[in-house]
Amino acid sequence: MRLTAYTDYSLRTLIFLAMNREQLVTVQQIADAHGIAKNHLTKVVHHLGTLGYIVTVRGRNGGLRLGRDPSEIVIGDVVRHTETDFYMASCFDQATANCMYSAACSLKGELSKATAAFLEVLDAVTLEQMAIKEERKRGAKAAAKAGAGAKPVELHFKPRRKAA
Repeated sequence: MRLTAYTDYSLRTLIFLAMNREQLVTVQQIADAHGIAKNHLTKVVHHLGTLGYIVTVRGRNGGLRLGRDPSEIVIGDVVRHTETDFYMASCFDQATANCMYSAACSLKGELSKATAAFLEVLDAVTLEQMAIKEERKRGAKAAAKAGAGAKPVELHFKPRRKAA
């Protein structure tokens, strides 16, 4: 199963906002951080706002913030709200289904179970959990980077005298 870029950008936006809760964030900041086109991200942000995941503050010092506590935002719900469909094969779409096996095929049922299992896993994850993991990764990278710039410690040993 592969998520659309729209859902990917939605999740990235929410994680970014969860990690920057102490301040309002602009669409441009999120776009720059992730290398996403601002125009495309604006559509994503608007949709997340209509869903209540994001609150927008207008004006000169305006920006974005989360509309709910990160512990209340379930990743499975976000995916359901941002994906257009969960058709894993063309036979799922009755309008375009033209498979000669569709009348007796059991694969469609198995693929439906797989999709349900996929969403069930995402239903067990909150935005808060995602943000905590990301903050830990950033902390580890920062520590490694700081350690890489440090001078190596030189150890000086005095040679032992041989016993006579």
